Amino acid sequence: MKFKTNSVLAGAGAAAVLFLPALALAQAAATPAAAEAPKLDTGDTAWMLTSTLLVLMMTIPGLALFYGGMVRKKNVLSTVMQSFAITCMVSVLWLIVGYSLAFSPGSTIVGGLGRIFMSGLTLDGVHDLAKTVPETVFMMFQLTFAIITPALIAGAFAERMKFSAMMWFMALWSLIVYAPIAHWVWGGGFLGDWGVLDFAGGTVVHINAGVAGLVCALVIGKRKGFGTENMAPHNLVYSVIGASLLWVGWFGFNAGSAAGASPNAGMAMAVTQFAAAAAALAWMFAEWVTRGKPSVLGIISGAVGGLVAITPAAGYVTPMGALAIGIISGLVCFWGATGLKKAMGYDDSLDAFGVHGIGGFVGALLTGVFAVEVIGGAGKKGLIDGNAGQVLTQLWGALVCIAWCAVATFIILKIVDALIGLRVTTEEEVEGLDINLHGETIH
Repeated sequence: MKFKTNSVLAGAGAAAVLFLPALALAQAAATPAAAEAPKLDTGDTAWMLTSTLLVLMMTIPGLALFYGGMVRKKNVLSTVMQSFAITCMVSVLWLIVGYSLAFSPGSTIVGGLGRIFMSGLTLDGVHDLAKTVPETVFMMFQLTFAIITPALIAGAFAERMKFSAMMWFMALWSLIVYAPIAHWVWGGGFLGDWGVLDFAGGTVVHINAGVAGLVCALVIGKRKGFGTENMAPHNLVYSVIGASLLWVGWFGFNAGSAAGASPNAGMAMAVTQFAAAAAALAWMFAEWVTRGKPSVLGIISGAVGGLVAITPAAGYVTPMGALAIGIISGLVCFWGATGLKKAMGYDDSLDAFGVHGIGGFVGALLTGVFAVEVIGGAGKKGLIDGNAGQVLTQLWGALVCIAWCAVATFIILKIVDALIGLRVTTEEEVEGLDINLHGETIH
């Protein structure tokens, strides 16, 4: 009996010797899968929630005040109304189909319908672009970008577009232009596959909005009295407060695009500050030299231009690269908002193209010049320190977005104009949009 028991134990031991290595191999094979499984991080989630609030603050009240202060008194309510109404409308469209078109799996041209009406969105689900935060948070963060982009366009046609036309145009534009371009660059589309670098929206947001603004200004035409009447800002204090809110909110815009509370977010925050400050000073000194006085409008416009230009580069450059980007963008945006606009003769009311279009384009190209592999190169198509090849890639990416945005914007404007008309009447424009479109005025 004893012998039999020992034999059984011996057999069991032999089986264990054979089984344990197999078990160890199975556990080893399972380890990578376990390591790759999404694991929500409370710190990352907290930072992304904060960043979402910061970016929403950029539109309401930041952009609303920035733009509202720069128009004439008779149009201030209509201008802030545009920012607020766009925020509401784009939010609903994002829920219905916008997010799905931009960030759900589809083709390299546009996303699919997997998230239409937020279908399949769960409490603990994650998106591949932000695996340590709930997809609900990633979706909301991206919504704030989808809101501010069309809101920026409104600066180009301020004081003369019908409110009804603005609503139709922005709804169509957000789905036909913004969502596909966001997908091309960030959502798994062909520009991302090409290796185009756009950390936080230099192409997707600023070139896109700036070009659309220019097309709007050209199609709608100049304001009555442009070039002969005084169209100075009615309250630059509002604009300074708005620009300040934009600056603070931009830390969520850029550092939040790191998708977590990471060292990359810290560097993105640092370079954002340096670029904004350098660009503000560059614009101020350029204006001081050429016009004799440094203006309040100039320094805040320069700061916004620097923030625009550093946006595509924020996750890829050093502080010294940011300093260079800030100085260059401040000077070029000053020229764009003054010399270029005067030479071309268009009426971009609040310099949406001069600051965002030109600043975004300059920033996109300079990202290829100043990108540093050790900061943001991992997984970016073999990115090395600033090189001609990357600059060319950035150029092609920008040109593709410019082409689609310009053509689609023009077509949408023409359709809306044919259906309901784009512009208010001469009498309404002269009297002011506040009283005629909204039945309200400020005193």
